[in-house]
Amino acid sequence: MLIIRSLAFNLVFYLSLIVQMIVWTPFYFLAPRHRAWFVPKFWSRTSMWLYDKIAATKSEITGVENLPEGSFILAPKHQSFWDAIAFFPYLDDALYILKRELTWIPFFGWYIMKMRMIPVDRGSRSKALKAVVVATRQEMDRNPRQLIIYPEGTRRPPGAEPSYKYGIVEIYTQLGVPVVPVAHVAGLYWPRRKFLR
Repeated sequence: MLIIRSLAFNLVFYLSLIVQMIVWTPFYFLAPRHRAWFVPKFWSRTSMWLYDKIAATKSEITGVENLPEGSFILAPKHQSFWDAIAFFPYLDDALYILKRELTWIPFFGWYIMKMRMIPVDRGSRSKALKAVVVATRQEMDRNPRQLIIYPEGTRRPPGAEPSYKYGIVEIYTQLGVPVVPVAHVAGLYWPRRKFLR
C-alpha cells in the first residue's frame, strides 16, 4: 500500500507542478510581483493537500502566531523538499537564497527570478557570502521580506550531527533582523532522494 500511495503521490505532485507552472504563466508574469505571490502560495497549499490526501501524511505547522512582523530570518532544518515549499502560505514575501543552477530550469527558474530570489554561485564562498548579504539587505530595504535560509547549507537526514555554517551568523549580524529557528521532522516522511512517502 505504501508503494502504491508513494507512486500515486509522486506522479500527481510533479504533474501538478508542471501543469500549474504552465497554466499560471500568463497571470504570473503580467501581474505585479505582490499579486503574483498568489501562485506559489496556491501551489504550496495544493501540494500539502495532495500530500495529506494521497500520501496520507498530514502536515501540521504550529507556532505561526509567534512570527514577527516585517523582515526576519526563518531558519529551518533542511531535510527534504517539504521544507522548501511548506512555509509559503505563512509568509508575506518569502526570500530564498538558492543555488544559481535552479534559475536555469525553464519555467521554474523564471518563476524564481520573478519573485526576486537570490541566486548564489557556490564556487567562492567568501565572495558569495558578501554578495548574499548585499542583495538581501537591498531586498529588505525595498520591502519587508522574510529570508528563508538553511543554517546547515544543504539537506541532511533527521538525527544527523549538526553541521552549521558560518554564513547564517554573518547574515544575521549584518542584517540585524530577528531570527526564527524552525524544528521539524519532515525528513522522516518525505526523505531526501527517496521514492517512498
